[in-house]
Amino acid sequence: MNDHDTGDRSRRRIRLGMVGGGEGSFIGAAHRIAARLDDQFELVAGALSSTAERAHASAAALHIPRERSYADYAEMARAEAQRPDGIDAVAIVTPNHLHVPVALAFAEQGIHVICDKPLATSLAQARTLAETVRTRGLLFLLTHTYAGYPMVRQARDLVAAGQLGELRIVQVEYAQDWLGEPAEQQGNKQAEWRADPLRAGPAGALGDIGTHAYHLARYVSGLRVQELSAELSRFVPGRVLDDHVQAMLRFDGGARGMLWASQVASGASNALRLRVYGTRASLHFDQEQPEQLWLAPRGEPARLLRRGLPPQTQTQPGDQRLPAGHPEGYLEAFAGLYRDFAQAWRGNGSADFPGMADGLEGMAFIEAVLRSHQQNAGWVRME
Repeated sequence: MNDHDTGDRSRRRIRLGMVGGGEGSFIGAAHRIAARLDDQFELVAGALSSTAERAHASAAALHIPRERSYADYAEMARAEAQRPDGIDAVAIVTPNHLHVPVALAFAEQGIHVICDKPLATSLAQARTLAETVRTRGLLFLLTHTYAGYPMVRQARDLVAAGQLGELRIVQVEYAQDWLGEPAEQQGNKQAEWRADPLRAGPAGALGDIGTHAYHLARYVSGLRVQELSAELSRFVPGRVLDDHVQAMLRFDGGARGMLWASQVASGASNALRLRVYGTRASLHFDQEQPEQLWLAPRGEPARLLRRGLPPQTQTQPGDQRLPAGHPEGYLEAFAGLYRDFAQAWRGNGSADFPGMADGLEGMAFIEAVLRSHQQNAGWVRME
């Protein structure tokens, strides 16, 4: 812990720093809104760009004092750890190759970490970070945003309560179309780093959205993948990393599944969908309709469950901010993760949010897919 990490945590906001996520960053803005939504955090410091001028301009626009705007994340970690009012946690909103170096810099100073996925660019690298976080006794949130939706949590609760019976089939898909053209060659900065293996790591769509699909399937079903057979594709000429992935999954207990994720699926904006089939019933969740969850008992009409209306599971009501009929969406789901992190930091709840174990498993999934693809879609075991 930091030297300043003392006193009554219930009496103040959590002091948050941010690395990356400056001007023009969609996900940086999403983090900041999510952190503010429940009035649990205040953004007080940042190294918001690798370019000093842009970092300081972004900090000024966000009302971060000049003396707490940094051009270098390592300098920020050292300086904030020495301040009596230094940050309690850092949000890492950078390209993938920086996740582990930045997280290590802050974790070694005893600062809690909130990090975008994927956790790292290799499983070995991720394990190094995991050991540091463990030995320092730190909280670590990996922002698998969709786990914050109330209806996703209700789906998880229904499965855990046995409402679906013994699980047989898990189907998950994540379709986007924004990389259907060579955007990385047309000045799109978000596409540039995602298409660059030096910054994105060895996985393209697999790492960017395939890990989200995998986590959603795991989170709701509670099943572990034992083996998989996978194929990667590059549909856009000249692209180095994959823009499409498809995989067959063998779960523990005998269940089977399929996963596909694509960033070249024309007409799809952010179409993340999950179907889980058991011996008694099935459920269907569509991320673009996050207020709804379909439950279909065998031999009965399908039932539409809606956020805020009965029947609700035990954990769901606490995940909501607005009454039924007042739509909540992506930002509220994101904020749910920040709220859960805040409760754990204050000692008011368990760390019931995606964390280090999820990050390690996500990296194991990426590497298993890469191995399978290299073996002509041969079946490989998850590490």
